[in-house]
Amino acid sequence: MLRALAAVGRLLPRRGDYDVRSWRQDLLAGVTVAVVALPLALAFGVTSGAGAAAGLATAVVAGTLAAVFGGSNFQVSGPTGAMTVVLLPIVAEYGVAALPLLGLLAGGFLLVFAFARIGRYVHYVPWPVVSGFTNGIAIIIGLQQVPGLLGVPATAGHGGIVPASLEALRAFAAAPTLEPLALGLLTIGVMLAWPAWRRARGVPAGIVAMVAVTLVSLLPFFDGVARIGAIPAALPWPSLPPVPDLDVVVLVRAALAIAVLAALESLLSAVVADSMTVGERHDPDRELFGQGIANLGAAVMGGIPATAALARTAVNVRSGARTRLAAVVHGLTLLAIVGVAAPLAARIPLAALAGILVVVAVRMIETHALRTILRSTKSDAFVLVLTMVVTVLFDLILALEVGLVAAGVLFIVRMSRMFRIDPLELSGAEDAPRHDLAADAEAERRLLREHVVAYRIDGPIFFGAANRFFDQLLKAGGGIRVVVLRLRRVPVMDATGASALESLGERLAQGGVELYLSGLQAQPRELLDRMGVLVRLEAQGVRLFGTTEEAIAVARERVVGGAKVAQPMHDG
Repeated sequence: MLRALAAVGRLLPRRGDYDVRSWRQDLLAGVTVAVVALPLALAFGVTSGAGAAAGLATAVVAGTLAAVFGGSNFQVSGPTGAMTVVLLPIVAEYGVAALPLLGLLAGGFLLVFAFARIGRYVHYVPWPVVSGFTNGIAIIIGLQQVPGLLGVPATAGHGGIVPASLEALRAFAAAPTLEPLALGLLTIGVMLAWPAWRRARGVPAGIVAMVAVTLVSLLPFFDGVARIGAIPAALPWPSLPPVPDLDVVVLVRAALAIAVLAALESLLSAVVADSMTVGERHDPDRELFGQGIANLGAAVMGGIPATAALARTAVNVRSGARTRLAAVVHGLTLLAIVGVAAPLAARIPLAALAGILVVVAVRMIETHALRTILRSTKSDAFVLVLTMVVTVLFDLILALEVGLVAAGVLFIVRMSRMFRIDPLELSGAEDAPRHDLAADAEAERRLLREHVVAYRIDGPIFFGAANRFFDQLLKAGGGIRVVVLRLRRVPVMDATGASALESLGERLAQGGVELYLSGLQAQPRELLDRMGVLVRLEAQGVRLFGTTEEAIAVARERVVGGAKVAQPMHDG
């Protein structure tokens, strides 16, 4: 009971999550994010099929709850494009009524993930994958603003964001409208120029550009530009979601897919937020807990499943946020806009929001990371470029999967190349190649050369190198009576490597050859013992030695008939 309470306690909000000294920066950042998030919340609600009110309710409720209970000081949550990709086929097949219950179940799964402490494993995502994912998102954010900047209707495109952007350019070329483009460029110019004014650096450039460009857009010349327009006047009342007539297995699988997507996107967004700041580290388990609470709250308020939004998180960081108070203010500001300032917010031109996000997208591109990784290894550069391309052309989650698979395969290739088998001298310097063997007696020299071989194994013995391990050591010539393997430089062995070692022992024993192992490290020994391979090897006559010197001495005695030859060999 006490352990369960402690597990819950470590996930709850803390006083240290906030700093009253930074309330001004957090307030301004939260307002900026709210204005940027408003059209996105409405659009994603409509795109998911649940409607604008559902998207807005999700942004307010999930955004606030995830900020309070989450594990990142900068994360901003709400409806996202990646989530709508998952939700669209569900709505098409089962209807909008299934979404609240799916959100409730997905929130429950996220809480289970948090208590199981699954969040820590996101740290195993390689840097090239994270960087490729981040830079791909930045490109997507920039391309998404093309229709808004040009003042043309946004289209879904037949192959993703790139065709949609090209279609927007063709539409603009056919019927150019300069007013939206002028407002967008003015927004970009204000955001870039504002930080140069030192006295005003405390005010985020985004909010200055938004207010200034909105005022300019009220001139008669800009009467025809697209604006946010009318928004819902209130949030829906809380209620338990209805239970749709769905197969339980189908319902659980869909909810689990939503929870996994929410976990991956939120944790990766938190990692990216950390990389955009100095000295900040999120708590992955608390972040999953916060996302679970957020999805539960959004479900009872008629919202849709939510996750952390990288674009809004980036706006939050770039707008000067210091604590999670900024994300809370974002949610409360959206609520205030709904209840009070709807007519004013409706006048904000979409081109201004597009200009803000263009600047955010450009600043999100990690030029230093790109240069560093591209100059490192070919495999890391390949993983980065592959992840970035798949992110832009296909899907965010697919990009993560492809990047991880590619990184894993290339890592296995690199590790297998590290695996080496080198012959050892039976006397003299250990690391010398096996040639010109010096011995005190010609007869012993001939016996040792004909009947004993020793090898030094370097690198991990795992499935990527096990076949090489097996094949090379079975090439011993006829007349060999003892094979000595020095395993001191084998730090890791997996089940395939253990099986290869056992097969080697069996094959050598069938040919009357004894196998001696020296310097077996802790992990390989523990694995062989746990699998029962060690017992079977010993039953086959395989002998273990602490040092190679001891193994060589016993092999000499075995070959020369017990004559003790003292030619020590340094084992290192």
